[in-house]
Amino acid sequence: MKSKYILAIGCLAALSFSSCGDDFLGKEPQGALTPDALANPTGVELLTVSAYAGLAVPVDGYDPYQASPFNWVWGGIYGGDANKGSDPGDQSVVNEIEMYNTLSTNGYIAQKWAWVYVMAKRVNLALQAWQGAEGMPGMSDTDRKSRYGELKFLRALAYFEGIRVFGPFIPWVDETYTENDPKVHNDINIYDNVLKDIDDAIANLPETQTEVGRANVWAAKALKGKILMHKGDIAAAKTVLADVVNNGTTSSGAAYGLEDDLDNNFNALTENGKEAIFSVQYSAADENTGGAPFCLNYPHNSGPGGCCGFYQPSFELVNSFQVDAQGLPYLNGEYRNKATVSRKGTGTNEPFVVTDNSIAVDPRLDFAVGRYGIPYKDWGMPKDDWVRNPVNGGIFMPKKHVFSKAEEAAGMKNLFNGWAPGSAMNMQYLSVRDIKLLYAEALADAGQLSEAMTQVNDVRRRAALDVNIIKLENGQAAANYKVAEYPTSHAAFTSKDVCIKAIRMERKLELAMEGERWFDLVRWGGDVMSSELKAYIDYEKQYIPKFAAASVLPAAKTMLPVPDDQVLTMGNDENGKPYLVQPDAWK
Repeated sequence: MKSKYILAIGCLAALSFSSCGDDFLGKEPQGALTPDALANPTGVELLTVSAYAGLAVPVDGYDPYQASPFNWVWGGIYGGDANKGSDPGDQSVVNEIEMYNTLSTNGYIAQKWAWVYVMAKRVNLALQAWQGAEGMPGMSDTDRKSRYGELKFLRALAYFEGIRVFGPFIPWVDETYTENDPKVHNDINIYDNVLKDIDDAIANLPETQTEVGRANVWAAKALKGKILMHKGDIAAAKTVLADVVNNGTTSSGAAYGLEDDLDNNFNALTENGKEAIFSVQYSAADENTGGAPFCLNYPHNSGPGGCCGFYQPSFELVNSFQVDAQGLPYLNGEYRNKATVSRKGTGTNEPFVVTDNSIAVDPRLDFAVGRYGIPYKDWGMPKDDWVRNPVNGGIFMPKKHVFSKAEEAAGMKNLFNGWAPGSAMNMQYLSVRDIKLLYAEALADAGQLSEAMTQVNDVRRRAALDVNIIKLENGQAAANYKVAEYPTSHAAFTSKDVCIKAIRMERKLELAMEGERWFDLVRWGGDVMSSELKAYIDYEKQYIPKFAAASVLPAAKTMLPVPDDQVLTMGNDENGKPYLVQPDAWK
C-alpha cells in the first residue's frame, strides 16, 4: 500500500532547518531546529525522510517542474525529445532553452542549481545528526548502517544531477561544513567525491528494505554504473552493470527483470515491480505533491489533467519510430527523408490532425506519445482541444506520465499546490530498461557485440508483446505496428560501429520522454551532441516555423552555465579569486 512507502512528506513543516536562503549553500533561519536538537535516533529518521522528500516534493520554495531530477526540460526538451509546447508566453523562460539560446540568468538553471544544494544540505544535516547519535539507544546497528548508506546514496544522486547539468566542476559541500554559508570554489572535479559516496552507500546498504521506497545496495550499484558511464569510464561501468543486470533485486527482494506490460512502469496501480530499481514514491494522500515534476505536462482543456499543454513530443522523435520492412529502426536518419506519420489537417474537409496508419511504426511510439486517431490510454481518442497551441508546440501530447482513467477512478489522481494536475504515479529514476541498455553500450565498447545485441533484443522482444500493442475498440491494432529483434545476420553483430548505432537508437526509442536524451548525447561526445541536435532542428523547422531561429548548440557546450546570480552572490575570496567561475565554453 502507498501508506507503507517512504513518502517523506508529513514531517516537512517541522524540518524548517533545511531551508535554503538566497545563496545556494543556504542559511539556517533563526529560531529553527538544528542538527544538535535532532542528534538522536528519532531525529536521524526524520532527517533521512526529509532527504528523501527532496526528490519528491517542491522544497524550500523551488518549483519542482524546474528543479526535479526527472529533467523534462534539460534531458527532454534540450535533447530534442520534445518541444516546450503550450503558449509562447507561458513559462516563457523555456523559449530560450528550446531555441538553444540559454543564458546564465535563466531561472530554470538557477532552480536546478539550488535544488542540488538543497538536497546536499538535507543530507549533510542528516549525516551530522547521525554522527551525533552514535551510541544512543533506539536504533539498531542494522538500521544505523542502512541510514548512513541511504544518505550517501541520496547525496551521490544529488551531485550526479549537478554533474549531468552543470558538469563536474561544481562546489563540493559535505557534512564537514557546519557553518551556515560556506564559501567553496568550483575548481575541482567532483567525480571522485561522488564515487566515494556511492561506494560508501554500496558498503552499507542492505539487499532488502522494510519500506520499498528506500534505496538498497542494488540501487546504489545501478547508480554507480550510470555515474561511471556518464564519466566515460566504460570498462569500470561494465563490471558494475553486469552485476546489476545478472544478480540485482528490488528492495522487496524480487529479481530484476523487464515487465511484460510496459504500462506497469507508469501506473500507480502496478508500480514498484521488478523493473523499478529506484523510484521516487508519490501518494494520493498528500494534496500538494502528486507527480509534481510533471504537473505542467498534461493534455490541455478537456484532456486528462486539463493542464497545461507543455512537453509536446517533437516531430523528429515521433518519426524516429518509423521502421523498415523487417520491423527494424532506421539507424542513419533515413526516417527524416520520409513523410511524417501525422500532420496537421489543412482545414478543408480534413480533421484537426491526419495520421497515416499505412506507415509502419514501432508500437512504443503510441505508448510514449499521444497521437490523434490513436486511443490515449483508456481515455478514448484525443479531442481537438487537448493541444493548446499547435503552431507553437506541434500536434503531439505527452503520455507516459499521464494517469489513466482507471487510476483516477481508484483515487490516484491528485493536485500539486492545489491547482496543477498530478497523481500517485511513481517516477522511476533508475530502471532495468535503462541499465540493460547502458550495459549493452559497455559490452559493445569492449567488442562483445553479440552479448550487447542480446540486451537490445531483450528490450525489443518485450516491445513486441501483444499486451503492448495499442488496440481499437474492435480489438484491431490502432496503427501499422511492426517491431522485430535484430537477426544474428544483421551488421550490428559484426560491426562495432553499427552495433553502437543500434544501441543508441534503442535508448532513444525505449527511453523516449523520460528526460534522458540530452544526457545520452553528452555522454557520446560533444560532436555527436551538436550534430544530432542540428539534425533535430533542421527537421523540426519543417513543421514548426519557430525552429528556423534556433541556434546549433556547439560541441563544447556539454554543460549548462553556472547561474549568474550565484556567481555574484558568492563573490571573491581573500585573494580576489571568484569562488564560482563559468566553464570555458560559457565565458
